[in-house]
Amino acid sequence: MIFRRFLKKAIDFLAALIGLILLAPFFFVIAILIKLDSRGPVFFKQERTGKNGRTFLIWKFRTMIRNIDGNYALSEKDPRITKVGSFLRRLTLDEWPQLINILKREMSLVGPRPLPVYQTGNELQKKRLKVLPGMISLVDIKGRNLVPWEERFKMDSWYIDNWSLGLDFKILLSVPFVIFSGKGIYGKDGVNKPFQG
Repeated sequence: MIFRRFLKKAIDFLAALIGLILLAPFFFVIAILIKLDSRGPVFFKQERTGKNGRTFLIWKFRTMIRNIDGNYALSEKDPRITKVGSFLRRLTLDEWPQLINILKREMSLVGPRPLPVYQTGNELQKKRLKVLPGMISLVDIKGRNLVPWEERFKMDSWYIDNWSLGLDFKILLSVPFVIFSGKGIYGKDGVNKPFQG
């Protein structure tokens, strides 16, 4: 188990490093498009809770006309989402900067998605803090925002209890199909609702 955990960390680091190098030209183009489309910073940063309860700033490309940090619902046709932001969300490109978080050992390629600090109260939520949060999760390939919050926490718990490098590999292989299907970008009725615990 110790060796497998070490191997996971090594894979995360190398994948993030190589990914950032290969994607650097795309980062540059996306940054220009964001700046041309609306005023504001290129990146959106928000405090999240990581392994063992440590907080960190998650990196994303900004997809909204202004940074909104808090408990809010987001609809598919929300006027706060920019034109470029809508495109980035559609292909999940806004998540790419989290490779920086992986390189900093704050996140992993695969693991429970990192939640805002206010969403880490009950036992299932706390259990998620035993591992590094992931850029991609089991929930992502099971419906993303269409999955009810309590089911998401149960899936995360199952992932932690049944973790293996093989499971991570299967999840990663499923990602392209999920992205291009567009399923679950928004929840029921086209709205992403925050967790109310």
